[in-house]
Amino acid sequence: MTTLTASVSAPGIDKRTRFTILVAALGYMVDVFDLILFTLLRKPSLESLGVAASDMKSTGVFLLNWQMAGFIIGGILWGVLGDKRGRLSVLLGSILMYSLANIANGFVGDVTTYAALRFIAGIGLAGEIGAGVALASELLPQKYRGWGTVIIAVTGLAGAIVAALFAEDMGWRHAYIAGGVMGLALLVLRLSVRESALFEKTKTIDVSRGNLIKFVTTPRLVAKLVLVTLVGVPIWFAIGIIVTFTPELSKAMAMSPLPKVSGAVLWVYVGLAIGGVMMGSLSQLWESRKRAIFLSLALTAIAVLGYAKFASTSITYYYSMVAILGVSVGYWCMFLQLAAEQFGTNYRSTAASSAPNLVRGTTIPMALAFQALGVHYGTLNAAYIVGGIALVVATIALSLLQETFHRDLDFVEQI
Repeated sequence: MTTLTASVSAPGIDKRTRFTILVAALGYMVDVFDLILFTLLRKPSLESLGVAASDMKSTGVFLLNWQMAGFIIGGILWGVLGDKRGRLSVLLGSILMYSLANIANGFVGDVTTYAALRFIAGIGLAGEIGAGVALASELLPQKYRGWGTVIIAVTGLAGAIVAALFAEDMGWRHAYIAGGVMGLALLVLRLSVRESALFEKTKTIDVSRGNLIKFVTTPRLVAKLVLVTLVGVPIWFAIGIIVTFTPELSKAMAMSPLPKVSGAVLWVYVGLAIGGVMMGSLSQLWESRKRAIFLSLALTAIAVLGYAKFASTSITYYYSMVAILGVSVGYWCMFLQLAAEQFGTNYRSTAASSAPNLVRGTTIPMALAFQALGVHYGTLNAAYIVGGIALVVATIALSLLQETFHRDLDFVEQI
């Protein structure tokens, strides 16, 4: 780890910087909007394509896994590109790929094509949040960069609320097309976004940037990335298991009538928005990323226990417990900040894009474990086992990471 040869003075928060943060935030909103579309439209879209009721769960897991595989691959590809060519190249290229794939998704006629387009859209969207957070972290002064990430994360979460309110009413095909059109509109706005001065500085010194082979063969960097990723897994347990499989879980609770996925999505993301502001504010107040995340993990354990005990009481209680769970995993914005601050400028985009998408990708093993464990222990117990493991692993991983609140990001990784 070496400081850059010439320091870049902390930029003031001028109008162009604020505009850049806003555009990054809107990009994440489109990201979340699309990600939640499948959660909301899984059942109606598969019914429209003629999938039998008995195959609904397995086909849903199949499509979800393809989408998450796209996120994993895209996170790595866009992250590397962001360190080699700049943060802006990712913000432009990723949104174009996503937009075209999503528009095409509105015209699918079979599950295979559906899976292929979810995979491509996943690759496209994978670059959004990592590039946005890396860019915001490098443009803002140290004392404000946590707030920049909070703005991006909370604005992004509004995409889920918009999706929950309008997607089903639009019809699933129109909803995918609308997401693609939103992306193209955002592409136009991005033509005026500014590049990171810290990234520009790395182009003037002799240092490797975004070299994936060097990255994955450097144990120190790989260990940090793995630890950061594991810290975020409980967030996607809440979204990818509890919320996505609301029909299966509530049926196992013998609830009648059953809560809707759209309702669960709406309330978990309302909770996430509240939790994001709360944990981001506590992180700034305590001057610690780790303390805020440790508190979130403890609250998540309590929230899961509350869900197990009270969610089946009524639909109102179910949505309330889901909202509380959302608040508890609202450390998503601090997780993103932690990922960006752990790495030098020449590999910051690689890490910041890879970590959140690897977290999303853990939906694959969690969904498969949930499905396999359900055969032996029942649907509810399977979910609780998966969630318990995720929380224990995340707590251990966080304890092994360094605190980064006061870290000067004006450094590079020498490998």
